[in-house]
Amino acid sequence: MMAFQTVFKRYELKYILTLEQKKIVLEAMHPYMQLDKYGRTSIRNIYFDTENYRLIRRSVEKPAYKEKLRIRSYERADSDSTVFVELKKKYDGVVYKRRIPLCERDAMAWVCGEKPCPAKTQISREIDYFIKFYGKLLPTLFLTYEREAYFE
Repeated sequence: MMAFQTVFKRYELKYILTLEQKKIVLEAMHPYMQLDKYGRTSIRNIYFDTENYRLIRRSVEKPAYKEKLRIRSYERADSDSTVFVELKKKYDGVVYKRRIPLCERDAMAWVCGEKPCPAKTQISREIDYFIKFYGKLLPTLFLTYEREAYFE
């Protein structure tokens, strides 16, 4: 399996733009930024929650600290495709993300409590703790979108 970044710390600012606003922003960025090596990508996420939606209910309260668990892919995934099990935490405006690359079949079985994670790492132990703390997690939301990533 390829080497992937597994730990992230960043600030995320999200905006809803019209097509005209996007065009203006891209024109302003053009002299300074270019598409990164991933360029335009389709992102696919399965978010997990408890039966009573404890995680999303907490998130919409806009607390100083919140966390979520998802499985993410950057292409249409089949059972043998590499996906990422991601534990995402946000505290005081800073996003911390820790993730493990697994094949889709193993990722779903692990997060749904059917079998243990085949990778034994610090990050897998943190995700195991999250799963144990919240109890049975269910795939609750599928979210897909197109992303354009730029760098300076």
